[in-house]
Amino acid sequence: MSLKEKEFAKLIKDNQGLIIKVSRLYTNSLEDEQDLFQEIVLQLWRSYDSFKGNSKISTWMYRVALNTAITLFRKKTKSPQTDELKDYHHQDYLEDDDEKQNQITLLYKVVKMLPKVERAIVMMYLDDQPYREISETLGITEVNARVKMNRLKKTLKELMEKHA
Repeated sequence: MSLKEKEFAKLIKDNQGLIIKVSRLYTNSLEDEQDLFQEIVLQLWRSYDSFKGNSKISTWMYRVALNTAITLFRKKTKSPQTDELKDYHHQDYLEDDDEKQNQITLLYKVVKMLPKVERAIVMMYLDDQPYREISETLGITEVNARVKMNRLKKTLKELMEKHA
């Protein structure tokens, strides 16, 4: 394994949570989630040499992951959209507390109801990404990212109350 491959493998290992979150929010089945995860890793590898370090590595990874997810989402019109969540193998991200698990599951469910860009904003916000990086990744102004997130907080609260 070359040094480049080792660096890339470490990058993926250190940031797999980011890829899993994108994969989970833009798919409706475990199989599709795993396929999207692999496709994102492939696209990251293909564009790895083009990363110049002008932004944070996480910003670049979000951009590639979201673009890959949205592109595949557009292409995949054959499978119907559902609101049901499958039993994911990535349960290590959830704590044992049942109530907290239920809240997280509900959050994923209602976030999936949002349009694609809004999903990305919420996901990055929940990952504590600064508004500057959210705006840079999505190609919107920082003010627009803040305004959208404030509106999304209200929308998410209403959706969670409605679907609880």
